[in-house]
Amino acid sequence: MKRFSLADFPIENKTVFLRVDFNVPIEKNKIVDNYKIKASLPTIKFLLKKKCKVVIATHLGRPNGEFVKELTTRPLLKELQKLLPKNKIIKFKDCIGKNIKEKIKKSEGGSIFFLENLRFYKEEEKNNPIFAHSLANLADAYVNDAFAVSHRKHASLDAITKFIPSIAGLLVEKEIQQLNKALQPKNPSVWILGGAKLEKIGLFEQAIKKADYILVGGALVFSFLKAKGISVGMSKVDIKSVKTARKILKKRNSKKIILAVDFLVADTFSRKAKVKVVKYNQMETNQIGLDLGPETIKLFKHYLRKAHTIVWNGPLGYFEWEQFAKSSKEIGRFISNLTATTICGGGETAEAVKKFHLEHKMTHVSTGGGATINYLSGKKMPAITALEKNHKKFRKKVKRMF
Repeated sequence: MKRFSLADFPIENKTVFLRVDFNVPIEKNKIVDNYKIKASLPTIKFLLKKKCKVVIATHLGRPNGEFVKELTTRPLLKELQKLLPKNKIIKFKDCIGKNIKEKIKKSEGGSIFFLENLRFYKEEEKNNPIFAHSLANLADAYVNDAFAVSHRKHASLDAITKFIPSIAGLLVEKEIQQLNKALQPKNPSVWILGGAKLEKIGLFEQAIKKADYILVGGALVFSFLKAKGISVGMSKVDIKSVKTARKILKKRNSKKIILAVDFLVADTFSRKAKVKVVKYNQMETNQIGLDLGPETIKLFKHYLRKAHTIVWNGPLGYFEWEQFAKSSKEIGRFISNLTATTICGGGETAEAVKKFHLEHKMTHVSTGGGATINYLSGKKMPAITALEKNHKKFRKKVKRMF
């Protein structure tokens, strides 16, 4: 289905409600990682070039519909101001209201406004149409540049599109374009699936359809080994994940799944724990698998070497601690030097890629966590569907309105 795009929308001199995802880690009132903020700069700069008034809105954390001082958007504004030093950004203490609308109306084209945390209103997560209408009332058009929450059916992502023409931002278009390379791959295609959660059964089903091989690492691999009746000691597993793994292994194309063959294990979950390498079927009852072993790294490289498309979701070990970061770091470096299209998605994967300074060597590092998994799993994305419905509703009206 079609949706409006910024490239051909008559956006000049309009007031735009720009929904971004600036839900970034903050410690002691300082931004720890500004990757998501930087990712929306192309859209903001595009709108400013078109002399638009830009009204920026985001959520931050989980305030559950109440004002939480620690979750105010002020640190986000400070960071954005550093990235746009030539533009003055006006901060509002709320995100709806007559006063806000009046101030925006009286301003000049090229002005930037920053609203308060959308989730200070419980109506945001409830997709409340009255709240959405109040947000839409601030602008002539709506731009969604918040791919990372586009799997959510919230007022500023879904209901708002019922009231004003709604356009996909440059980041949203880029995410869709790049993730489609994983779903329509150049073969051979290899997917690396790690992390801890096996809630991503949809992702496995898609991988089995699209990939030539699926390399399984992280804590995820222990559910598969246990499903095959192999002891995994004290490694992280749960009953539900083992049942899911059992179902996946019964699928017709399950031969595509390549499991780790050795692990780095420890007797305790500690930075200072003594570690040793053991084969996949020789783990003792008191041992915890915390990283992939050298033979698995070698095995995975063998499959990755010939790939034309590589999709990586989930770290391969407990990379937060240096002694268990080797497989994520080594495989990450290896694929970053290949000529293959490399798509990295999921919050922890992006974190690992950035930690090892590999983001500029990958084809695409997605800003989404759950949204990326949903998209790659082939699930409907409510906020993207909303843009498509909006196009159908407003495509003839836009010429009259604008």
